[in-house]
Amino acid sequence: MSSSFPSAPVDALPVVVIAGRPNVGKSTIFNRLVGRRQALVADTPGVTRDRKEGQAVVRGRAIRIIDTAGLEEAAPDTLYGRMRASSESAVADADLVLFCIDARSGLTPADEHFANWLRRQGRPVLLIANKAEGRQGAAAAMEAFSLGLGAPLAISAEHGEGVADLMSEIADRLPPTDLPPVQKANRRTRREQAEGEEEEDIRPPGPLRLAIVGRPNAGKSTLLNRLLGEERMITGPEPGLTRDSIAVMLHDDQGPIQLVDTAGLRRKARIDETLEKMSVSASIEALKMAEVVILVLDATLGVHEQDLQIARLIEREGRCCVLALNKWDAVEDRAATRQAIKDRIETSLAQMRGIPVVAFSAMTGAGINKLLPTVRRAYDIWNRRVATGALNRWFEMMIERHPPPLVDGRRLKLRYITQAKARPPTFIVFGTRTGQLPEDYQRYLVNGLRETFDLPGTPIRLLLRASSNPYARS
Repeated sequence: MSSSFPSAPVDALPVVVIAGRPNVGKSTIFNRLVGRRQALVADTPGVTRDRKEGQAVVRGRAIRIIDTAGLEEAAPDTLYGRMRASSESAVADADLVLFCIDARSGLTPADEHFANWLRRQGRPVLLIANKAEGRQGAAAAMEAFSLGLGAPLAISAEHGEGVADLMSEIADRLPPTDLPPVQKANRRTRREQAEGEEEEDIRPPGPLRLAIVGRPNAGKSTLLNRLLGEERMITGPEPGLTRDSIAVMLHDDQGPIQLVDTAGLRRKARIDETLEKMSVSASIEALKMAEVVILVLDATLGVHEQDLQIARLIEREGRCCVLALNKWDAVEDRAATRQAIKDRIETSLAQMRGIPVVAFSAMTGAGINKLLPTVRRAYDIWNRRVATGALNRWFEMMIERHPPPLVDGRRLKLRYITQAKARPPTFIVFGTRTGQLPEDYQRYLVNGLRETFDLPGTPIRLLLRASSNPYARS
């Protein structure tokens, strides 16, 4: 296994789908194959609802691994019916299906039913008897011969037993390829990356990382489906359908985007179930790993305090943000609604002044074409650098217009400013006793940076350093 980025396009990689009834350990197998705890795992049946994708490397060959919801008999218009339809769609595109059963509990009628269904799909199938710890488990796995899907491979994904054999079997059953083997990424060390006052946010080249966050039932999954042009995520009137963070690939006219849909974020006081805590943790982790975050609001409800809390978290993490007003088609007085939202944002999110706002309907698609171009503009601002000469000319003008205040009867001396890094734009002010510079003067400088150098909406970091000007000694 390797965490290297494949040299081939993701769409060109062979697809391995993990399927089976609920609670047989599919997500644990998925995590073993991708080499990290990417999918939520809990004892509760039905944790996985949407298809979860990851990548693994077997014998030097990159593959796509897809974890699916448990196969259950249900009416099409129910939640479990929609989950099954999503799993069936994944199986239809698979190069290999890993059909999992629970060796510990033995075969069930559901296992037999879905084994018969799989045989009719015409896809290659590898039968996995999971939870087959020790000799007793391996013996129980032999019962799966009766399913007619070939010899079962006994493993224990939880304890790592048989996983190497599983990867070998997967490699043997994949279709042939002419693609070169995956090479490990040549990454610089943190010491080589660190230069100056701050370590630059340097990551391996790849797609723009975009996360969709918001409160439950704001329409995040519907938005992702609309952007993809397919029913990739399970949606419905029930709040909280998405439990895990689901990453998919999308392309616009500027290149690839890794799009992550997340579980809804509620107030801490209302989160009491272990599974929801895991979902919230996965959502926050996805937010931290993103470069741009789309904060989805239900425009019919306006700006909620929890929306502001999420926006402040985005700012604290230094990510750029686009505010998405969904369900715009259901808003009656659009001018009044937009003005009310604008006033609330300017009052409560002064540190993100100028945040871009896009109004649309994910359900109908109206206005959705404005979203990704706005995301790209926000990303460019987040990466912006300002020339040192222009920066210090602006700095001198700001000090002349509004000198630093007196502290203990002595005026603070601010000597010069430099940009330490981008992503987000980070500036360092040098001078004497800068640690005593009042917060309102720091806001004065930040607002000036934002207005003069066209940095709307993006987080701006202002660091203070007490030192003499090195140019004065030369």
